[in-house]
Amino acid sequence: MNNARRKALTTINERIAEFRGVLEELKDAEQEYYDNMPESFQTGDKGQKAETAVDAIDSAIQSIEEAAGYLDEAVTA
Repeated sequence: MNNARRKALTTINERIAEFRGVLEELKDAEQEYYDNMPESFQTGDKGQKAETAVDAIDSAIQSIEEAAGYLDEAVTA
């Protein structure tokens, strides 16, 4: 791989790290929202939606981490 492509992949990986940070903040905020709900709301529609959002954001974070690993592999190949 030439230096230009390696640099482009490194830049993408840096952006991925930024996006991951933003997603972590959003996930934490949604989790805090859920945790601060009255128990009756947690088991209701709002609580279910909040839990689903936290799980989906967590899955997105895991996918981003996996993609970053592949890019690291490509850069070091």
